[in-house]
Amino acid sequence: MTFEPKYKEMLNDKEISRWFENLRAKSYLTATVYLRGLGYYCELTGSTPYTILETAKSGKLRNDFMDFVRKMEKEGKAGSYIARYKKVLRSWLGFNGVDFKPTANIAYESRSPRVEGERIPEKTELAKILRSGSPRARLAISLLAFSGLRPETLGNAEGKDGLKISDFPEMRIEGNKVEFDKTPTMISVRYTLSKAKNSYFTFLSNEGMTYLREYLETRISEGDVLTPDTPLFKLDPQGRIAHSFIRTQLATRDIRKAIVSSGFSWRPYVLRAYFATALDNAENKGLISHPWRTFFMGHKGDIEARYSTNKRLPPDMIEEMRSAYVRASKYFETEEHGIKEEDVAKITSNTMRETAIMILETAYGMKLTDKEREELVGLEINELQERLKELFRDKKAEILNNGNKHKTISERDLESYLNKGWELVQIYPRGDKAVIKLPS
Repeated sequence: MTFEPKYKEMLNDKEISRWFENLRAKSYLTATVYLRGLGYYCELTGSTPYTILETAKSGKLRNDFMDFVRKMEKEGKAGSYIARYKKVLRSWLGFNGVDFKPTANIAYESRSPRVEGERIPEKTELAKILRSGSPRARLAISLLAFSGLRPETLGNAEGKDGLKISDFPEMRIEGNKVEFDKTPTMISVRYTLSKAKNSYFTFLSNEGMTYLREYLETRISEGDVLTPDTPLFKLDPQGRIAHSFIRTQLATRDIRKAIVSSGFSWRPYVLRAYFATALDNAENKGLISHPWRTFFMGHKGDIEARYSTNKRLPPDMIEEMRSAYVRASKYFETEEHGIKEEDVAKITSNTMRETAIMILETAYGMKLTDKEREELVGLEINELQERLKELFRDKKAEILNNGNKHKTISERDLESYLNKGWELVQIYPRGDKAVIKLPS
């Protein structure tokens, strides 16, 4: 992102530079937007950052800003656009120890007409956009539309950080080929790339993996050496390159070019909204839980808290989340052959095996040997069900009665135990107790 020279020159002022750097420590993008906002406000009102401080202290800024708001409204500016200046002024004044609370009401302050009127693309329209993009653009589009990433995650505004090869932990580069250990493949989003400053992960569907594989294998064929620290997106060769990663501005330019070439006028960010809408549909159908939907979007929630605290979710939960993502993929993938039903069945079957083993060992306290555990994982689902019945029967005493085959119970509970398969041995002479045993 670049500044107009006159606004960039404002940074030559020591206090303005301090204010900018303080904002930059949290968000470079916010710092640049606020700097331009302060400069443009000064230009529109014929003021300077320091005369703004003086009028705020004297109380004159209250009316000056109110007049500015009314002028902007008459010019047809959106309420959300005008409200930005209120935030900029409060930031600049607050940094200088002045508590400015503007009383000017802004009509429809929270409304953004352009965003409100923006329609989410349909599958066929997204497919057209993908066909219109360059290999780099197709990958960027996929990461937004199929994984829900923000454009800033691809590469930040300064080009100092962004997705790397190592952020795809299930991807392997062997020679000139790109392979994946699992489908869909995981994307690890580091906290430095997250707007909410939280680490999380999402997945990339089969269709997106195709674009990722093609893009990287093309780079390898062109002589690029890909290491874990290699930026995912290659920069254009022309011009002087002062940074390693693709800038957000360039990533969105690639996407916007594909959108415009397809005859549409959407913002690149609409692709993330496309993914969010697809997950909403999947959630309404019971295919994915709300906490997992929130997690995949990079928002903070129950799963994020557990992930941040434990650093790693249990493998069985990750596979269940992967399976839920697969089920939801039919709402966002554009290719009919994207994730096939047999792929869903395979992932679901693996999850069922792992879940069944976990239940036997935790809920029922059954102790399985390594050999028994390995045997269960390798069975087909119907065979697995039969084998589980055998194991349960063989270890029934261990499960139900801590290894004892006989048990003394109250006579009033006898019927309940008999219904569960226990056998009567005898009833006490007084008739208040009974001895039962597990069937042979």
